[in-house]
Amino acid sequence: MASESSFVQPTIPKFDRHYDHWVMLMENFLRSKEYWGLVENGIPEGAEGIPLTDTRIPSFNFLIFYISSVSFQHFKSSMKHEFDMTDLGKMRYFLGLEVLQRLDDIFLCQKKYALEMLQRFGMDRINSVHNPIVPGVKLTKDESGVKVDKTYYKQIVGSFMYLTSTQPDMMFVVNLISKYMENPIELHLLVAKRVLRYLKGTTNFGIFYKKEGNKELLAYIDSDYAGDFDDRKSTSGYVFLLCSAVVSWSSRKQPIVSLSTIEVELIGAASCAYQAIWLKRVLGELCKMQRKATVIRCDSSFAIKLSKNPVMHGRCKHIDVRFHFLRDLTKAGMMHCDTQEQVADIMTKPLKLDVFLKLRIQFKGG
Repeated sequence: MASESSFVQPTIPKFDRHYDHWVMLMENFLRSKEYWGLVENGIPEGAEGIPLTDTRIPSFNFLIFYISSVSFQHFKSSMKHEFDMTDLGKMRYFLGLEVLQRLDDIFLCQKKYALEMLQRFGMDRINSVHNPIVPGVKLTKDESGVKVDKTYYKQIVGSFMYLTSTQPDMMFVVNLISKYMENPIELHLLVAKRVLRYLKGTTNFGIFYKKEGNKELLAYIDSDYAGDFDDRKSTSGYVFLLCSAVVSWSSRKQPIVSLSTIEVELIGAASCAYQAIWLKRVLGELCKMQRKATVIRCDSSFAIKLSKNPVMHGRCKHIDVRFHFLRDLTKAGMMHCDTQEQVADIMTKPLKLDVFLKLRIQFKGG
């Protein structure tokens, strides 16, 4: 539900001069009813928040998420009684995201944004392709390559970054081409244009959440050893599923050069575990649904054994101590996953078409 309000009090004739005063009235009202306190992303509960007086806008749009319809109606009635507020009904658009809410499911996409992007870059009449990048493509910082317009390249890549909010299947290739924004060459631009061609055939795609889907958080982690041809660093990717679709995902180059595949897998698993802990905390504050240990599925059986069996650690002393905290988390939360079922594979490397299409269906729902 989204509602827009002016919150202008009759005793405040001039908006600009008395803005802080009436905003404080609203903030005090919300706090007195114990509805909320505004905090920044990632700041723990109880930390100092962002005062509403730091915002200079004539009205506010509220997105209200609720579990109890009774509590929601009570909140809405209280707000309407205190302020000038209009109920706009169910949310349909939010920061460029299109939201389709039905009784048993929710669909998120960016069709309008995708179509505008294709038209902006003159790619709205091109033929589409079925995958954003093909296996075997090797991108490097080739100083001898033919240079292309840096500004044009940055505009394309920057537009892709926002699109990954509902197109996580593009995450790996967008992360890959973003490394060359300072000195792009023809090959980099060709790959970027292929992603546009892939987008042409997937403008209707999005993320589909089912009400009756699995409500236990499930994670997949995978890593590609020394996949960066410039510095030989590895890429890790994770995917978290909830209600039959992805809720969190990442494709990121590791900060250090690893000496073995086992080290790469442990570094990736550690980053996935960090995210799992945070997501469980968020979900616990929302609805307290996560009572069991979050299962992390990894296709490296040796990494799983190493994280569970302290006897084997003598052979791996070169691995940073901070990754050994996995031992305290894997009593019931890390399982082996067949490589063919490894959803996070799509976040780490170019895949064959049949594998790509299979994994895309698994984590986008529907």
